[in-house]
Amino acid sequence: MPILKNTILFGGLLAIAIAVIGSIIGFLVDGSVGLVSALIGAAMAFVFLGVTAGSILLANRIANSDFLNPLFFITVLGGWLLKFAVFLVLLFVLKDQLWINNVVLLLTVIVGVVGSLVVDVVVIARSRQPYVDVELPGAGPSSEGENA
Repeated sequence: MPILKNTILFGGLLAIAIAVIGSIIGFLVDGSVGLVSALIGAAMAFVFLGVTAGSILLANRIANSDFLNPLFFITVLGGWLLKFAVFLVLLFVLKDQLWINNVVLLLTVIVGVVGSLVVDVVVIARSRQPYVDVELPGAGPSSEGENA
């Protein structure tokens, strides 16, 4: 699916930009602790974006490209629940670590999540995917030959 490929590509570019900018800001705020926190936040944002795209690709294969199949929705929802559970585990594991600046990490993750939503909207808005599969009257190849 080219839409998901573009989402992962632009999401990766976004994660790199967040890692670079966040690392610079994090380093200025809290030295190497801020730098590491920003890098972890950017990596988390990219992994979560990848889980979403991966769950949709997996659901598409499981449901045999039938988006109304309940297995499609179960698989995508399972991916989102997995993402939420991993986020909570990481939150509780990392919150009391001395080598993490919680504010830098949280802000980097928030920027990554909002940025990935923007990437999703932009990629889908520019995808030019047809909504329905119909042939319009007079749009077929045989009508062009008749008019010539």
